[in-house]
Amino acid sequence: MTHKSSLLLSLGLSTALSLAANNVFTVQTDKPGAPIQPTMYGLFFEDINYAADGGLYAEMIKNRSFEFPQNFAAWVTYGDVKLQNDGPFERNPHYVRLASAGHNDKHTGLENEGFFGVTYKKGENYRFSVWARSPQGKAAKIRVELENPASMKNSQVDAKKEITIDSKEWKKYEVTLTPDKDCSKGKLRIFLVKPDTTPVDLEHISLFPEKTWQGHKNGLRVDLAQKLADLKPGIFRFPGGCIVEGTDLDTRYQWKNTVGPVENRPVNENRWHYTFPHRFYPDYYQSGGLGFYEYFLLSEEIGAEPLPVLSVGLVCQFQNHEESAHVPVNELQPYIQDALDLIEFANGGTDTKWGALRAEMGHAAPFNLKFIAIGNEQWGPEYPEHLEPFVKAIRKAYPDIKIVGSSGPDSEGEQFDYLWPEMKKLGADLVDEHFYRPEKWFLAQGNRYDNYDRKGPKVFAGEYACHGKGKKWNHFNTALLEAAFMTGLERNADIVHMATYAPLFAHVEGWQWRPDMIWFDNSESFPTSSYYVQQLYSLNKGTNVLPTNLNGKPAAGNEDQNGLFASAVVDKNTGEYIVKVANTSSTVQPFEIKLAGLKKKETINSLTVTTLSSADPDAENSLENPGLIMPLTKEIDPASLGAKVKNAYTYNASLEPNTFYVFKFKKAE
Repeated sequence: MTHKSSLLLSLGLSTALSLAANNVFTVQTDKPGAPIQPTMYGLFFEDINYAADGGLYAEMIKNRSFEFPQNFAAWVTYGDVKLQNDGPFERNPHYVRLASAGHNDKHTGLENEGFFGVTYKKGENYRFSVWARSPQGKAAKIRVELENPASMKNSQVDAKKEITIDSKEWKKYEVTLTPDKDCSKGKLRIFLVKPDTTPVDLEHISLFPEKTWQGHKNGLRVDLAQKLADLKPGIFRFPGGCIVEGTDLDTRYQWKNTVGPVENRPVNENRWHYTFPHRFYPDYYQSGGLGFYEYFLLSEEIGAEPLPVLSVGLVCQFQNHEESAHVPVNELQPYIQDALDLIEFANGGTDTKWGALRAEMGHAAPFNLKFIAIGNEQWGPEYPEHLEPFVKAIRKAYPDIKIVGSSGPDSEGEQFDYLWPEMKKLGADLVDEHFYRPEKWFLAQGNRYDNYDRKGPKVFAGEYACHGKGKKWNHFNTALLEAAFMTGLERNADIVHMATYAPLFAHVEGWQWRPDMIWFDNSESFPTSSYYVQQLYSLNKGTNVLPTNLNGKPAAGNEDQNGLFASAVVDKNTGEYIVKVANTSSTVQPFEIKLAGLKKKETINSLTVTTLSSADPDAENSLENPGLIMPLTKEIDPASLGAKVKNAYTYNASLEPNTFYVFKFKKAE
């Protein structure tokens, strides 16, 4: 028996066939193709899984203005506490009056549980603020405490301050609390200080960490916002999702309720609070504190183009099947005006109504909005009927704004096939496609966009994630198949202009949907393997697609090519050729990268290889082990590239099973 025969037997037939195959991936470097849009890879934010209040938005107090339908939701009261409804803020009229508890030395006070506990760290500063008044005009004191319920019998106070309420008029009071211990499940307590003969009124009770993203007072959690910035996103779609539509018209997301003074932004029912009976959160409401101004500001600070989504006058069609639930087409004008006013808020001069409000909030310069989406994932003839008047009005007033339409909730099928021609007929600039699909779908869709109509609207892959069959969590295998699928997005950058994974955030104690890109509790967070796939694409997107082929056939885009999916780009700014390869097979694959068509004097002097892999396809990152799966990068000896032959360099790689690779070839200066 020959050595080769012995090797084949020991490896097994399938492995041997893979080793025998000579996977030659040819990259034509002298024929750069379609430009890759700066918006190609980005973020989609929706307030699901406590992504906003209790998540990205750093406010630590739930129901801070007593406006939830159950006005004392998240609060415990002691002594004489009464709810009032003639407060200083028109859209948040409720407040509480603390008065003497009378005999037996009982205290009058409040206690807030926060979002799954009030979490604080030793030595960190926390900014407590409250709008308050002394209705009798006499000075009175309140004491603010961070309480650590250390045991069932005893509790300890880790920080406290007293505040003198000295005015009959409503004023904002603020103190800094610095706890001397850590606590993950603490509480905020407020007491009327004895002698407590003078009542005190309290409204908009707030607690923020002093350290917020970019230092904004109405700010964001640093770790969560930083993870978004680290993705270097090109587009940021907000605020949803199904919450844009609402359970009904009254609970749809209305951007005008989320701008202006934060104290006067009304709460709104979150469409996700009751969708899944096993994840039922009856007090899941949106405070509006993370509103459209904050979304625009965050977009600017992380370098992403903002993409707001507005209601088209259709409520969530999954929940409402009656025509009467929606706005009649002839009554859409207020909704259309909301869209026009939003563009003015983002781009208008300070001499306009909404541009002036933006400036008053702290941003005199325009946000330079370029895109707007009308409707989320509506379907049926009612959607284009509703969308048409929006398109006409926006085109007339703002012809340079690009309009994003929808192909419905499915990646194929009757509604999808109906809506694409309708979007083309209406002149939508992009069509938003959604696909939450199992492994087989992602393996079969690597060449999904190869045969799309190049003359129609561009594609926005607005919501997608691989959902393992029976494994709806963030295990590595789903991320690998997302990486494989994304080679097809990249190879078709002439038609695919945007792509965003979804959902973005999930609180480990308060989620309705999974998988998700970033998980967190009240103090820590971790990226999933899907996060790292998105990051590897975004940081290595290049400027132009390069033509490729695998073994002389069109570039890898389906599982029939030995389970290999690949794409290549050039970055004209850095002088790099970047090859991405996903080996979705369970065997080692020889892979020869041939950089063909190099210029006569063009040389490659460095190569880095980044890999994302896991020996266990079901493995996932966690709060306990956040770095279990993460990219590894190593420098390759340039000598291994060999000599340039006939204007081509060849590099021979051995692709490990179930691994995603990014090869970066750097041209000499």
